[in-house]
Amino acid sequence: MVDKILIADDDPETLRLVSLMLQRQGYQIVTASNGNQTLGMARTELPDLIILDVMMPDMDGYEVARQLRKQPDTSNIPILMFTAKSQVEDKVTGYESGADDYLTKPVHPAELQAHIRSLLSRAKSRAPASVERGHMVGILAAKGGVGASTLALNLAIAFARRTKKDVVAAELKPGQGTWGVELGLTESQGLANLLRLKPAEITSTTVDNHLVRTQYGIRLLLASAKLSDAETTTSLPQMELVLQHLVTLSQYIFLDIGTTSMPGMDLVLKLCNEVFLVTEGQPTSIQRARLLINDLGNYGFGKAKLLNLTIINRVRSDIQMNAVQVQETLGMPLTIVIPPAPEQAFQAATRFVPFTLIQQDSLATQQFMRLAEQVAERLVKS
Repeated sequence: MVDKILIADDDPETLRLVSLMLQRQGYQIVTASNGNQTLGMARTELPDLIILDVMMPDMDGYEVARQLRKQPDTSNIPILMFTAKSQVEDKVTGYESGADDYLTKPVHPAELQAHIRSLLSRAKSRAPASVERGHMVGILAAKGGVGASTLALNLAIAFARRTKKDVVAAELKPGQGTWGVELGLTESQGLANLLRLKPAEITSTTVDNHLVRTQYGIRLLLASAKLSDAETTTSLPQMELVLQHLVTLSQYIFLDIGTTSMPGMDLVLKLCNEVFLVTEGQPTSIQRARLLINDLGNYGFGKAKLLNLTIINRVRSDIQMNAVQVQETLGMPLTIVIPPAPEQAFQAATRFVPFTLIQQDSLATQQFMRLAEQVAERLVKS
């Protein structure tokens, strides 16, 4: 397999000459001309080696190296600092920033090649263990108000109680969060705070620090209900980084995606291992669900990835489509049907307690627990 090298330098002539020389040696080359571009290329390309200049616009090489070392997916990539800064203190700063090697320009091509071969060889011999990736479950609503947020939160809690595994539940709806209000939690700015950071500032540690520990056995990434936080919905690079770090912070992650109106739906679905599509037995919701099932098929759901169809009923069964009618209309089986429980929902809301922890012997709670058991048997034993 051909080794990939990222060359970061703001001098076009250096980029051209070094790229040409290394391409002739059989390496695959990608380039960047400033600090932020280098960080982005490192995350998307995941090169085997980075040749990094120090003096670059917007962010110098020292800071780039520090940021690379903070990211789980780039922390082990070898860094060769290649710069005109030749003072001892410059080299010390380079090594302290995370560089594996330091070369001063100009240098003979043979010497540069020798350093590259040595770094690549050492990296392969270390063979660092890959970061374990958690299983990400998306909960998607056919339309607003069908209970996707209720399902995401209570399924995560029931799953954690059933398996005793590490679980994170995250709201991905800036400015439209509900869990903080429902549970009486005052610190509900986690998602908005992360989305307002610069991409280079979003690390696993940063994301972990914004997770709220709860008494229900799970950690929460909360979205606030503040209208002003809705502006962060368009912070797609930050959202992608948050999701990438979440899968390294927990074994199981349940996402309250909401409806498909959220920007960045494409990147969210690509990261999900499976999806629960929540609907109700009303004609409009069912037709919307049918369209979504077709769209989700383009991302592999219902094929290579599991698609779970769920109904949460809020009204009497005699004034809506029943389970058999829904399955026939959508052409796929239902995973579970949650029956109406308005009194239980009211008690949960007034006591600021999750739905499934009120009236634990109710049919609705039993259905949530049954669903959690089904998911646990499938995931934990796999």
